[in-house]
Amino acid sequence: MKNPLSDRINSLPVSQTLAMAAKARELRAEGKDIIGLSLGEPDFNTPEFIKDAAIEAINQNYNSYSPVDGYADLKEAVCTKFKRDNNLDYKPSQIVVSTGAKQSIANIAQVLLNPGDEVLLPAPYWVSYSAIATLCEATYVEIPSSIETDFKITPEQLEAAITPKTKMIFFNSPNNPSGTIYSEAEYRALAAVLEKHPQIYILSDEIYEHINYETKPFSFAAIESMYDRTITVNGLAKAFAMTGWRIGFIGAPEWIAKACTKMQGQVTSGTNCIAQRAAITALLAPVSKIQFMVDEFKTRRDIIIGLLREIDGFKVNVPEGAFYVFPDVSEFFGKTIDGVKIETASDFSLFILEKANVATVTGDAFGTPNCIRISYAASELQIREAIKRIKEALS
Repeated sequence: MKNPLSDRINSLPVSQTLAMAAKARELRAEGKDIIGLSLGEPDFNTPEFIKDAAIEAINQNYNSYSPVDGYADLKEAVCTKFKRDNNLDYKPSQIVVSTGAKQSIANIAQVLLNPGDEVLLPAPYWVSYSAIATLCEATYVEIPSSIETDFKITPEQLEAAITPKTKMIFFNSPNNPSGTIYSEAEYRALAAVLEKHPQIYILSDEIYEHINYETKPFSFAAIESMYDRTITVNGLAKAFAMTGWRIGFIGAPEWIAKACTKMQGQVTSGTNCIAQRAAITALLAPVSKIQFMVDEFKTRRDIIIGLLREIDGFKVNVPEGAFYVFPDVSEFFGKTIDGVKIETASDFSLFILEKANVATVTGDAFGTPNCIRISYAASELQIREAIKRIKEALS
């Protein structure tokens, strides 16, 4: 008898980033020396001052259920952070704390999208955006870009993609997987298009905000005409090396925040109490306390770009933020290397996993099929060895 799984789960793709990480773990278990450059996870430990705050919370016996939308003093800290870093004025009633930014995004989609609604995804986009839209029985519409445009869409492309069914657009700057950062002027040009379509809501995913090099990110909600239609998503995973602590949060119009709290109350309820107490300390600390990690990421970025540019067939731009490079590898399509025919980025990514023992992620997963994503959230030694292996496998 066929397993009676729901159409909902059957229509849901497996996360390609997690699938590649699982494949790498399997190969390691077989004794292969795999270098993992597939996951977007800092290789730093959580800073000591944040760990100390968590230990103090344990000693103070924070062990009860927390409020569904987050502790009041954490929500105040989030408001302080938004004003300090983004010039955004939110009240605690507009804040919802969730189990990671991924849950924040899922909450927003669940409370705003109906079956048949359309969600615009400027490509490349994070793998879970399309899956979350699918779970809501909405349709996602990709707006393509390329390495030649630094993976940015134009106002003309945005206008052309909008239909009467368009309900949301997801922006992500600094971007995963490309590292692209939209400037204030570029966001304002896109906002000028959206001003003509008041039925469209904007999700601005700013989880990589503090990991920037030449350009400081600009918050979409800081555009006055967009504030009441924008939900700002952020969290602690990336910049604070707190991926496993699972703390994300939103700033949103109050009616959306209330709806997200209602949704979360029926799914997970409040976020981990100890992680929330530590999050207060993290958010209120000067951003300079995590600058050492950003500086190291910039050093690694410059190293990996230099090494990749030495490989014939790789087309590389310079990402301004996050900790990924997203090279175009389409020059290899149609070629046979070491007896293996390369037709797609997925073929290419699998080839370098099996031949070079380096795990990356295909650009197909991000809506940009000519590219692969390489994370440089790894040590300089691992980065140099990984690119050396890739170069040797391709030669």
